Amino acid sequence: MAHVSVTSVGDRYETLIRSERHSLTADEPAPAGDDLGPSPYELLLASLGACTAMTLLMYTRRKGWKLDAVHVELSHDRVYAQDCAEVEQEEGRVEVIRRTIALEGDLSEEQRDRLAYIATRCPVHKTLSTPPTIIDTTEVRGPPTSPAS
Repeated sequence: MAHVSVTSVGDRYETLIRSERHSLTADEPAPAGDDLGPSPYELLLASLGACTAMTLLMYTRRKGWKLDAVHVELSHDRVYAQDCAEVEQEEGRVEVIRRTIALEGDLSEEQRDRLAYIATRCPVHKTLSTPPTIIDTTEVRGPPTSPAS
């Protein structure tokens, strides 16, 4: 099970992210934030890209295929459904993530086709394609304050 702790820092949007062995900073770009790290959506894209590359490398190593490197380019946008031919929704705005995967190595066309399919099976892609259930718990820390009059 993965566990991450996220804590706001100061009075802007700088946020410290800690996992068991690593830490990094997230922030919003200027002028809203100080641009001290990737934005939340950049982190989401990075998660999908990293999972894609790792999944393809694991798969090809297990198969003994010659994959030297994986490059993943991603973008996120909110667009009107009628402006995006790739979505089934007809009205309103939709979240669109575009992912381009470049494979370096001596691979046959059949292997490349298989890897295109395997990329859709990476755990983060599967999570984003079938949204998880998010269970929120909110707790208040610190002394109680009196209600505003």
